[in-house]
Amino acid sequence: MSTPIALLSVYDKANLIDFASGLHEAGVRLLGSGGTAKKIREAGIPIEDVSDITKAPEMLGGRVKTLHPAVHGGILARSIPSDEEDLKAQSISPISIVVCNLYPFTSTIAQPNCTLADAVEEIDIGGVTLLRAAAKNHARVSVLSDPTDYKEFLQAWKEGKGDVTPSFRSKLALKAFEMTASYDDAISGYFREQYASADLPPEKLAGSIQRIALRYGANPHQKPAQAFVTEGELPFKALCGSPGYINLLDALNSWALVKELQEALGFPAAASFKHVSPAGAAVGVALDETEKKVYGVDDLKEPLTPLACAYARARGADRMSSFGDFIALSAPCDLATARIISREVSDGIIAPGYSPEALDVLAKKKGGKYCVLQIDPSYQPAEIETRQVYGIHMQQKRNNAKISAELFQNIVTANKTLPAQALIDLVVATLALKYTQSNSVAYAYRGAIIGIGAGQQSRIHCTRLAGTKADLWWLRHHPRVLALPFKKGVKRAEKANAIDLFVGGEVLEGSERAQWEGLFAEVPRALSAEERAAHAAQLDGVACSSDAFFPFPDNVHRARRSGVRYLAAPSGSVMDGECVAAADEHGIVFAHTTLRLFHH
Repeated sequence: MSTPIALLSVYDKANLIDFASGLHEAGVRLLGSGGTAKKIREAGIPIEDVSDITKAPEMLGGRVKTLHPAVHGGILARSIPSDEEDLKAQSISPISIVVCNLYPFTSTIAQPNCTLADAVEEIDIGGVTLLRAAAKNHARVSVLSDPTDYKEFLQAWKEGKGDVTPSFRSKLALKAFEMTASYDDAISGYFREQYASADLPPEKLAGSIQRIALRYGANPHQKPAQAFVTEGELPFKALCGSPGYINLLDALNSWALVKELQEALGFPAAASFKHVSPAGAAVGVALDETEKKVYGVDDLKEPLTPLACAYARARGADRMSSFGDFIALSAPCDLATARIISREVSDGIIAPGYSPEALDVLAKKKGGKYCVLQIDPSYQPAEIETRQVYGIHMQQKRNNAKISAELFQNIVTANKTLPAQALIDLVVATLALKYTQSNSVAYAYRGAIIGIGAGQQSRIHCTRLAGTKADLWWLRHHPRVLALPFKKGVKRAEKANAIDLFVGGEVLEGSERAQWEGLFAEVPRALSAEERAAHAAQLDGVACSSDAFFPFPDNVHRARRSGVRYLAAPSGSVMDGECVAAADEHGIVFAHTTLRLFHH
């Protein structure tokens, strides 16, 4: 049996001498490159230079050391007759152990004075090649990329009388592959920043934009922050302003929602997002005169387009939650929609395009700092999505479930009459849940969300929250609310807050009450319990959807109190029968779906 050979070529020389000494004492022939061989030799340990087997000197200032068939043939040769014959024909000895770690690329680029040339010189070529070759052939070769493994390996080598177990070689190979993957990721990330970042001047861009720098992460102290793709082109661009981290979470989730709404229903769609859940979402159903007043667009000079109607409905579902929203439109933004947006407090918008007139209006918002994103409508994300939580990577198949009328065919109640408008509303409510933090329940009416309960641990709390929002939304249609005598000059946001306090029946005291009363030419009388009840009784035909099953019938009873006539939820609860009975009690049409839609 020939003497086993170990090739050592390391940048990090921690524990190197003790390891080399242990290998030598175990009868291993040592080969080394450059500084690695020099350090071992200076410690009095016999070692040959790589050039002794390649018969070629190091060259190009050290850029070429181990890139030679005598090295890689010895590493990659399998224990099969044809490979052994090839080695014999070329007088190449098999290499059993490869010890290698890499130039410190990440620490180099972290230096504030690092130049592009500095970074380039720290890109390890030979080392990565050694690691990948040895790891590929781990059926025979042991590859050590981490100095902390030296001690364990020596012990295993001695116990194995000149070899280690296949499982140990497999463990070492995986670590080597992880090292090279991380190394390549750092290099591509650096060059993405140097050559493909949106903030670069045109003359420095090497091709498509793949990266955009963000001001900070979820909070101002979380720096640096960025958004990027590793393949192709970043599918959106900023026409005005610059997005933040949460802006992009809202923008991308809301875009997915409106895109699917238009695909499912054939209407243009709009969404108003806050903190990665919709405050409202709607499709372009025309507004009647009362709705125009409720949504504050009755004075708009431009004719209301279907897209403008969709955004008016989405924004008007819950004006308090929509304050400072991020907007998504499924179709190119037109002038009427831009006019509505220009009057609202909003952080930004994402759409597949903008008419010149619309872009001119939006570009003036926030003194030119309003975030206007344009997304490629043909973009399709990868099937597998990855996220990291507390340092742990998690992967799953993207939620590509399609929501359509077919989902609601399994009607389990006595009343099975599901009109076309109710189907539209169920699709709107259910699609909104797909992009709402769970647990969630949504109420929809006339193509729009009118109440959404998001992120609650209890299902009934979702139902109550969404129902309360729907109740307040409906109270905003009350004739007395529409006729509130605001003073001239009161801002839209102030009106929205004042109306919310009025319909919510909040008990105000002291300066808060004085401030509220100061908004009116004449202080309005509170809505009585009788007025509220009489108006609430007029709301019927609401659709309600849940992202998971109803565990108890209290959800059904609560939904009915907010005008719900059409209900959808997955089956699977031990109380399904009781929930269906509750629906029958109220004459509700209840569709059991087969689709849970948790979103986190």
